[in-house]
Amino acid sequence: MKLPRLSGQEVIKTLSKAGFKPVRQRGSHVLLIKFVGTEKIGTVVPLHKELKTGTLRGILRQARITPAEFIEFVRKK
Repeated sequence: MKLPRLSGQEVIKTLSKAGFKPVRQRGSHVLLIKFVGTEKIGTVVPLHKELKTGTLRGILRQARITPAEFIEFVRKK
């Protein structure tokens, strides 16, 4: 599955659709957290103009979202 080239802000907006909330920012990195039951899932997104696909895959791995699920959230308005 080919991932789209998105900016850090676009990735944060898409992860917000998946239930993640920005908690804090340090420099150009934003920490997003989602609670699933008693478990806390977190990921860090850099605010770059365009994220490399490997960076985006790492973010999705931390967020426990498959590329297919992510693309569905991107397509939602």
